[in-house]
Amino acid sequence: MKTLKDVISLKFKTSESEGVIFHGEGQQGDYITLELKKAKLVLNLNLGSNQLGSIYGHTSVTTGSLLDDHHWHSIIIERHGRNINLTLDRHMQHFRTNGEFDYLDLDYEITFGGMPFSGKPSSNSRKNFKGCMESINYNGNNITDLAKRKKLEPSNVGNLSFSCVEPHTVPVFFNATSYLEVPGRPSQDLFSVSFLFRTWNPNGLLVFSNFADDLGNVEIDINEGKVSVHINVTLVKKNRIDISS
Repeated sequence: MKTLKDVISLKFKTSESEGVIFHGEGQQGDYITLELKKAKLVLNLNLGSNQLGSIYGHTSVTTGSLLDDHHWHSIIIERHGRNINLTLDRHMQHFRTNGEFDYLDLDYEITFGGMPFSGKPSSNSRKNFKGCMESINYNGNNITDLAKRKKLEPSNVGNLSFSCVEPHTVPVFFNATSYLEVPGRPSQDLFSVSFLFRTWNPNGLLVFSNFADDLGNVEIDINEGKVSVHINVTLVKKNRIDISS
């Protein structure tokens, strides 16, 4: 396809911070890639560069954050020539692409949820999308519906299921006075804890535990937006270890 205008829209939800949402490229060096990087949305677009290097068309725009929260997020990309509107969850960003070309030449296949291995360094370093998508619409074509009815030709549908599996994790919400106390493990010389958390508060206690036999304690907290670990040991001279990240 060689297009002057494009409208691409879809909804997604995922708990992964990396993954290609869709990708298309052409023989002239044109490409469009929408992907998650560090839980942010990144759109890479090139309407063409020339071999002399005087016209450099690569354009990259980043929007959003914390998009790996397993909630539905909606994306609309509207392109007219070099003018782009990128809308994420009703927040619109307008920009113009670099270069001098207006048409997007995509004469290879367009892929959703990943990109084909082309041998280029860019293709093997990118992860496939892992999560759910719905309402995929590409220039007026309802891709989700066509894929479900097997009306996309030619198409390669790899390991898709037309349902959205919910994760088995159970979140716990804490207010200013709540806490969760669990039994310790006596006669164990290993202390191990892992968890995911999300908060708007810059300060707060995350974990506290006393060691047995009055040997000390461990405390994990948020202090001015940084996570700190404090280990107090009563039997050694250097009796406090502080780690901040």
